[in-house]
Amino acid sequence: MVADRLGGPSVGELDADAFVEPDAPVSKKTDPAYAHDVEVRGAGFAYIALRMPSIYGKLLRRCYAVSPLATITMVVGILCSETLTAVGLLATKDVLTDLLAGGQVATRLAAAAPDIALVLAAVSIRVGLREIVMWNSSRLMPQLQLGVQRDVLHSTTSVDLQAFDDPEFRDVLHRVRARSPEAACGLLYSGLELASGTIGLLAVGGVVTYLHPALLPIMALAIVPTWLASVATAKMTYGVYTGTSGSQRQMDTLAELMADRKPAVEIRAYAMAEFLQSRFDTLADNVQTTRLASENKQAIARIIGIAVSGIGVAMVYVCLTLLLINGAMPLAVAGTAIIAIQTAIAALSGLSASANIAYENSLFYLDYLKFLADARLRLRSMTGSSWRSRIGKISLRGVGFAYPSGSPVLDGIDLDVEPGQVIALVGGNGAGKTTLSKIIAGLYHPDCGNIYYGGISGSDVDPLWLRENIAVVPQDFARWPLTVRENITVGRDLDTRVADNWVNNAFELSGADSVASKLPHGLATILDPSYVGGTELSGGQWQRLAIARGLYRSPEVLIVDEPTAALDAPTERAIFDSIRDCAGERTVVLITHRLAGVRFADQIIVLDGGRVSDRGTHAELLERGGIYSQFYRLQADLYEED
Repeated sequence: MVADRLGGPSVGELDADAFVEPDAPVSKKTDPAYAHDVEVRGAGFAYIALRMPSIYGKLLRRCYAVSPLATITMVVGILCSETLTAVGLLATKDVLTDLLAGGQVATRLAAAAPDIALVLAAVSIRVGLREIVMWNSSRLMPQLQLGVQRDVLHSTTSVDLQAFDDPEFRDVLHRVRARSPEAACGLLYSGLELASGTIGLLAVGGVVTYLHPALLPIMALAIVPTWLASVATAKMTYGVYTGTSGSQRQMDTLAELMADRKPAVEIRAYAMAEFLQSRFDTLADNVQTTRLASENKQAIARIIGIAVSGIGVAMVYVCLTLLLINGAMPLAVAGTAIIAIQTAIAALSGLSASANIAYENSLFYLDYLKFLADARLRLRSMTGSSWRSRIGKISLRGVGFAYPSGSPVLDGIDLDVEPGQVIALVGGNGAGKTTLSKIIAGLYHPDCGNIYYGGISGSDVDPLWLRENIAVVPQDFARWPLTVRENITVGRDLDTRVADNWVNNAFELSGADSVASKLPHGLATILDPSYVGGTELSGGQWQRLAIARGLYRSPEVLIVDEPTAALDAPTERAIFDSIRDCAGERTVVLITHRLAGVRFADQIIVLDGGRVSDRGTHAELLERGGIYSQFYRLQADLYEED
């Protein structure tokens, strides 16, 4: 479901707490970005300003890694273009000096001509350099965005599976995927503008100080009020952001749910449209009201800033007039000062807008950097034993396991799985069957106890080697929007001829050959109806493909979780027969609630409350009359009643 991708509930899972009222307290359960909002609320301009050099240092290093030439060109281009601002102002002073001097007009124009040419050259070159900077940044931004996306995807596919059971990791991952790529680009854009505005202001300040020491404090009278107004409006903007971010995310979630194909059935079947639209409208009205109120306050702040700045400009003219009357400043210098002040005000306006953008994006970029650091800590070492013999006997000794937010799921598990043996894990819901299978597969690591593969501790075995020799068919298997063939071979590239033989064998054993034969393009059919020529499969057809995906790898150990949950009775029998037939020397671990299909197992492990309550063959367990016997007879009675 779309909501699953967004970190929220599906339409069918919505309850009273799924979408809180806009003014209600935000909880971490219902708002994945809660932690980020807390950080935003506590992060003032001083907080960000202190960290800005470090943030931009990391960003520039990332840009340099993506494209050294583009990065160097941007930095040099900004430095040179803003230096030309100072050159232009100094040349302007000389032009005014020549034009205001005594003598014939032609003589004065001739004297000013070199300086006029210098002003024109400075302006032209500055414009050209700015275009070069923007051209390089526009080429760099897509590469930077893609690089951030690749970093996130590499981290998410490399961390231990247990990371996805940590709510904090999932929350941060949600935020990083949604905002980090755009935040990196926004941070680069705002950084270029910040650098340009800052260097421009410094250049102007240096020029006016050179022209006359009194000009710098005079210029401050004109630009400081505008700067203070910009800071005030920026704080108001982020007050709106922090105050409405939870509601805005809920609006985004609702909008995607209402526009997506999969929830469309439930929305219509349960007449949810009016409720969802009403909730969206309520959230939108509150967000809009908050934003409009803030806009009014910002307008007042800007008006005050402009008014005070106008008073400052008037004082500038008064001061300049007094300096001119007293002969303390030449007319040409005064004219240049006015141009410099107007240039500084324009630069400050751009600087304030850029700081606004940088403030928001820097928080999300920090989120991205923290996520990568956390992901590195969650990586499992890939430098395990170089041991490359067969897996052999799998042994668990005193294995215990608990999820981050719950009580122990497994406790004191002792188990031996002999090579070529078919074992079945059975028990009620929550007994720990799937968790135990993930520990056997090396996807989870025991909190206590240990697992051994051929006598080698699991912590000393290379996990990549385990992936090559243990195939897992999970209950909630992936339905890749790829071709039928790619859905089978994904992650395991082989020579075409060998792959064809293995694919055909896997299809035959799983019964998926009958599925492919009915598709319009056979193995080349895309299994996603949202693509041209694509199609959708039934639940049972998808389950056959998932089993074929595991069999294709010809693993030494095959773990199958609920392989027949969506299959009819004849197909269920065929699948169990196929699993039994393909076992051979292969070790098979089978998890199922359909106890009629586990009678052929060499060993049946009965789990109850995270412990092994019984074990044995089908006949032995029936004779003992424990939990297994009770479950089996209940299922048999249902069939007999039917």
